[in-house]
Parts: sequence; C-alpha cells; structure tokens
Amino acid sequence: MIYFAHRGASSLAVQNTLPAFEKAREAGARCYELDVHLSADKQLVIHHDYSLLSTAGVDVPISALTAAELKQIPLKNSFSTESVYVPLLSEVLPMIAPELDLLNIELKNEDNRYPGLEQQLLTQLQHYPEIAPKILFSSFDYHTLKRLRSLSKNARIGLLTRSFDVSQALSLQAESVHLNYMRLTGKILECCHQNGLKVYCYTVNSKETATQLEQLGIDGIFTDFIQNFQ
Repeated sequence: MIYFAHRGASSLAVQNTLPAFEKAREAGARCYELDVHLSADKQLVIHHDYSLLSTAGVDVPISALTAAELKQIPLKNSFSTESVYVPLLSEVLPMIAPELDLLNIELKNEDNRYPGLEQQLLTQLQHYPEIAPKILFSSFDYHTLKRLRSLSKNARIGLLTRSFDVSQALSLQAESVHLNYMRLTGKILECCHQNGLKVYCYTVNSKETATQLEQLGIDGIFTDFIQNFQ
C-alpha cells in the first residue's frame, strides 16, 4: 500500500504550503497530493479552496488575484510564527522531485471555472520531463478529466468521486478511483480491481483504519500524518 502526503505534511505545517511539502519530504514521503488553481495572471498555484476566506480570512477568490498578489497575503499559521503564502506549482515541484514516486495533482475546476487549466498544466509539466511520468491527475469534475484525456492520451488519471460509477473511470481510461474511505464498500473495491483500477482512499489519519483498509485490499491512502506511515 502507498501513502500520499495529503496537501503535504498537513499535520505539521499549513496545508499546501512550501513548509508542508518540505516537512513531508523530510519525513520520508515519496508520494504527495496537492490542489491546483489558476491565478488571475494564469499562474498555476497551490491551494485547496476557491477563495482565501478560510485560510487567510480574506473573502476573495484565487482567480481574482495575481500570483504576486497572493504572495502579499499571509495564510493563517497555527504551527509557527513563520509567514506562509500560496505557492506556485513551479516552487513545489523541485522541492519534492528527489526520490518522488507519485504526485497526485487535483485540478480544482468544477464547472470549468478555469478555462484552459488542463492545457496550462500539461504545458508546464513539459518543463519537468523527469517528473511528468510520475503525475497522477484527479478531479471531482468529470468533464475536466475528459478534457485532460482529449489533450493527452498518456496522462495518468484518477477519478475522484463522491458517487462511484465505474463506467466513468473506464471511459477516462483511468488507472485509479479515489474516494472517501467511509464510502468504500467491498462491492466497489471488487468492481475496481476486476476492471484493473486501483483504489486510493482519503483522508485516513489513523493507523488502525489504515491497517483495516490494507487488509481489505485497497492500494493506497491519503493522510495528513505522513510522518506516521514511513
């Protein structure tokens, strides 16, 4: 079973920030997960929500700010007095590249909020030929993944879903299905494996739960406590 550092080591540092990915790497992580958006100046930036309300107390969407403007808004940091900001994807990739096995990039693009996000992401990854084959793309938005597949026949795709439908995964030529571990059933697991699909569950922070899932036969988990699984 493999372990993804969910938004970096998000139990040790502010999620989806450079310190979170640095601490995950220091803890021995080889697989990571992060979320990507487009800034107002079309830069690929890493953040979970569509706005900064919960992370910085500023009710403004990521899409309304340039990458430079995002660097002027410190995120809430309950871990230290260090000022942390929304990072660029180009800042994160070199940090985690050493000994990287797999990076799951979740495209935050419901209702095509960021037209062109898929192409922008694929284009930027061309500058990292050693990393590109290790990228697994996922999204809750099926149409985002369809556009991605139409742009790249070689893209590795994971269907991120709240309502399992194996036909969607197969139509995408996906290699995996990602779902909340609370939604996992033996029937879903069996269906995925019979169709050659791996199953990755989020967000698993208990070793006991992880062990139970491993015994069921799942292929990997996303965890905030990557330091406990190395």
